[in-house]
Amino acid sequence: MQPTYYPWLGYFDMMDQCDKFILLDDVQLVKRSWQVRNRIKTSSGPIFLSIPIKKTLSRDDCTINQAEINNDTDWQAKHLNSIKHSYSRSGYFKEVLPLIESVMDMELKFLGQFNTNLIRSIASAIQIKSEIIITSEIKGIEGKKDERLTSICKNIGAGKYLSPQGSADYLESETPGGKLSSSGIEVYYHNYTHPVYPQLYDEFIPFMCIIDLLFNVGFKNALQVIRSGRDKNYTSLEFRKDIMKIS
Repeated sequence: MQPTYYPWLGYFDMMDQCDKFILLDDVQLVKRSWQVRNRIKTSSGPIFLSIPIKKTLSRDDCTINQAEINNDTDWQAKHLNSIKHSYSRSGYFKEVLPLIESVMDMELKFLGQFNTNLIRSIASAIQIKSEIIITSEIKGIEGKKDERLTSICKNIGAGKYLSPQGSADYLESETPGGKLSSSGIEVYYHNYTHPVYPQLYDEFIPFMCIIDLLFNVGFKNALQVIRSGRDKNYTSLEFRKDIMKIS
């Protein structure tokens, strides 16, 4: 998975299921992607918080780990003010805010480094034990798309690969499980139903970033809520048949 800015619940559920969770930080940064922005719930509805990125590289050459954050702006203060205003009445505000403040105080130069530290901090706080590995720190990775994924899995000795469903577009384009399966690596697709939890401001709105859950249920209860949305993962053949409707 690419290192996301305050990922959603399903992201952490995938991490919780894995022995090793791979952060793909050396791929192209897509403008207005989840790597630079995410949503919180306010009294007026969801709003985006976005990290400003300097235009130091061309769009085609800018990878997540090379994207330079524009720390000349006061974006951290703006994000913190929005978060405080939106969640000051939440049940776990005093418990969670110090972690958020410590994350926002990290004036790191590059987006990949910032998001990686953020993800590590939250995973530790909610007791996820998976080992987090950064692809830019792995030597000898080759190929693109499923060839690249296969190279990563072989490099770390993985025999099973849990994929987000969106990757099926290229993993399943030719043969079941693509290069992963043909290399002896079992492919599974993450299957998740967003759980409902106590939330501020009337009607429940799903797919907010992780801090919405943290402020509303606290660190101790967060992982239980995250796991409550977990369904049986699809095998490659099951996903092709049941979701993609191909054999």
